[in-house]
Formats: sequence, C-alpha cells, structure tokens
Amino acid sequence: MTTFLDSYFDTLGAMGPATRATDADGRELPLAQAFAWVNDTARDAHATGNTVIFVGNGGSAGIAGHMATDFSKVGGVRAVTFNDASSLTCLGNDLGYDQVFAQPVAMHGRPGDLLVAISSSGRSANILTAVKAARAKKCKVLTLSGFAPDNPLRALGDVNLYVPASAYGFVEITHLALLHAVLDGRQGWPTPA
Repeated sequence: MTTFLDSYFDTLGAMGPATRATDADGRELPLAQAFAWVNDTARDAHATGNTVIFVGNGGSAGIAGHMATDFSKVGGVRAVTFNDASSLTCLGNDLGYDQVFAQPVAMHGRPGDLLVAISSSGRSANILTAVKAARAKKCKVLTLSGFAPDNPLRALGDVNLYVPASAYGFVEITHLALLHAVLDGRQGWPTPA
C-alpha cells in the first residue's frame, strides 16, 4: 500500500505543472498567462456588474458549487452555479438533460460574464451546449477538461486548461486545485464584504 500511495501522490503532485493551457485557436499558452487571463477576466466581469458562472456534472458540479461560493465569499466577485436539484430535474425533464445548463445561461447570461465550464471528459453534452449558449450571449469562456487531449470542450474556450490524466480523481482534484490557485493568487479583486 505504501508504494501505491507514494506513486499516487507523486502523480497527483505532478498534475498541476503538467496542465496544458491553450487559447481559442488551440495555441499553447504559458500556464501563468492563462492564470493572468482568468484573474483579469473574473475581476473585470465583477467590476462591470457581471458574473462568473460555473457549470459541471457530478464531481465537477461539486467543484462548480465549491468555487462559486469561494469566488464570492473569499474573492469578493459575483459568482453563481446552476446546480439546484429542482431546476436540474425540471429542465432535464422538460427540455432534455443536454439543456440543464444551457437554458439558465441563455436566461441569465450577459455579455461580459465569464462561464467556467468543467468536465473531466470534455465530452458532456450539457456542458458543450452551455458553452454554445454562453457564446450566443457574448460571454467569455474558460474550460477545464481532462482525459483525451482532443476532447471537444478543450477547443471551445477563450482559455482552455487541460489536465493530461485519464483517472477522474487526478483530473477532478487538479481542476479544483487550479481554480483555488486562481483564487489564492488573485490580484486586484474587490475586498469581500
């Protein structure tokens, strides 16, 4: 068991630095440049009366809810997630599960909002349609994905963070750590109330 744990935590520790950042055209970005974009975009969204919107399924929904709370409470920026059970089941039943995030983004999204789209596989239909809805509303988009490097979500953001791992645990923990790093390293954000 010790060998497994040593290997596990060695791999986990390498995931952050192994994360690849790309822009909307698929060009590689230094991770620091991607983080600066997220910092500035979240700060500017708040400063102009806009919101940071987080979406994700399963473990990624947990990350979305956690980070929406922390971006608001710790970071002092307006942040929301659309993970309310009654809303998800209503929209899933009435419109189809692929619309559970797209519909709220279409209803509430505004130009200048930042959508943070989180999907371990990068293939979740409801996350992909949420990005499409955000684009129609002229929102900016940050994606976080993993598994296959050619996953469709990785090609849809203004900035895309890709974790090169195929295990949910490594991808999800790294997504959470990346977003916490943005929050913990924030610059110029408002002072929380």
